[in-house]
Amino acid sequence: MLDNVPGSFPYAAGTFAFKREGEDPTRMFAGEGDAFRTNRRFKLVSEGLPAKRLSTAFDSVTLYGNDPDLRPDIYGKVGNSGVSIATLDDMKVLYGGFDLCSPSTSVSMTINGPAPTILAMFMNTAIDQQLDRFATDNGREPTDDEAAKIRAWALANVRGTVQADILKEDQGQNTCIFSTEFSLKVMGDIAEHFVRHQVRNFYSVSISGYHIAEAGANPISQLAFTLSNGFTFVEAYLARGMHVDDFAPNLSFFFSNGMDPEVHRAGPCRAAHLGGGDARPLRRQRAQPEAQVPRADLGPQPARPGDRVQRHPHHAAGADRDLRQLQLAAHECLRRGDHHSDRGERAPRDGDPDDHQPRMGAGRRTRTRTRARSSSTNMTELVEESRAGRVREDRRARRRAGSDGNRLPARQDPEESMHYEMLKHTGEYPIIGVNSFRNPHGDPTPTTLELARSTDDEKQSQLARLHGFQARHADAAPAMLTRLQEAVIADQNVFEILLDAVRCCSLGQITNALFEVGGQYRRSM
Repeated sequence: MLDNVPGSFPYAAGTFAFKREGEDPTRMFAGEGDAFRTNRRFKLVSEGLPAKRLSTAFDSVTLYGNDPDLRPDIYGKVGNSGVSIATLDDMKVLYGGFDLCSPSTSVSMTINGPAPTILAMFMNTAIDQQLDRFATDNGREPTDDEAAKIRAWALANVRGTVQADILKEDQGQNTCIFSTEFSLKVMGDIAEHFVRHQVRNFYSVSISGYHIAEAGANPISQLAFTLSNGFTFVEAYLARGMHVDDFAPNLSFFFSNGMDPEVHRAGPCRAAHLGGGDARPLRRQRAQPEAQVPRADLGPQPARPGDRVQRHPHHAAGADRDLRQLQLAAHECLRRGDHHSDRGERAPRDGDPDDHQPRMGAGRRTRTRTRARSSSTNMTELVEESRAGRVREDRRARRRAGSDGNRLPARQDPEESMHYEMLKHTGEYPIIGVNSFRNPHGDPTPTTLELARSTDDEKQSQLARLHGFQARHADAAPAMLTRLQEAVIADQNVFEILLDAVRCCSLGQITNALFEVGGQYRRSM
């Protein structure tokens, strides 16, 4: 009973006492070409499902805050390995046909550097959907008071997640564009805006361990670094005068369980133990003696342990992964009540022209509902003890290193990755389906693999749409960009200005304007 019961501290057995009904923990990851193509893809993979749980991959041009352009270093990347989004019009096309404020719709956006701008586009899309619905239903435009109520209702009901974890980007993924200090400031602005406007069903950050794991960290280091990042966000928000009970419901965690069976059992629940214990000093600052954790059917889920395949060379070749690995992942996600599992889908760059792969993964997750629950308390206690030591060690090391402390994980990850890979190569560390319990008939090796690529027509269409958007708003954009820069200089809430700016400015215009006042990212040497 060390985990207690679901819905009770330390929430290791589940954040809520009851699970959301009629919604399996699946997300359909998609992003390719332009917004029209990815919208069709979303509709295909969610067809017939009671809940529309969409996960969005963006191309590298968008990830770095740029607009599509004819420049050779940009043009070839437009719409490849993700969808190209440059304007509010693109965002509306991307999620067209999905009611973003429906209780059965949830959208995840994997983006970090320009996340505030993309999030502003998304929120405007959700609001405009409701304003358009009012006009259609009533045959007139809403009054100012009605529009204000509609906006407030949309913000209170929209569901989803934006990754926006700039600390792990600095440590592992490397899609930073602004200075780390400025990025943290704007993340705080988003959290403050969410608190002020009662945005309770949307996560303002997904504190992610899976990118740290993909950079080479072992499971213990991944959890230690991720929890340290989480405490950094909490401390930064507390320093702004916000109360932890106000912003904590909008925080989520995303861990990679890789292909290690013991990590499936011991990972996220140990994170709950460690996070709960190390957060006790922060809990004393709360206005109420006990946290009011909402039920699953009434509000968001503060902790969201995900399940993602680490893309190491051993298991990156085949998308049809070992059934036992998928069953194990699905069973543990369902048992823990995880928000979602991403295991079983291909990466956007690999393509997926039919609906076999995502539905195969969803089916496997559903079929494991009948599996028996297992427990390994002694093993998880040992894992918890080891990880608790690493968390404390990392926190002390970051304080000693000062401003360069965030780079510590990036220095350690390569060493751990090499050690882990050698153990797998030699077979000393058995991994089901990788170096043990292999298919006795051999694994089929495809001779060719057709990669998904955006077409030239899609790239040209994006350029034309971008230029048309900029031409329509040529008069309003300069003044709005100036207003945005002045807000940064005056230390105002930047996200609230971004909500207005995306209506007349493109992603690249906003990024370049913020570079001048917020600073560009420079990697520490």
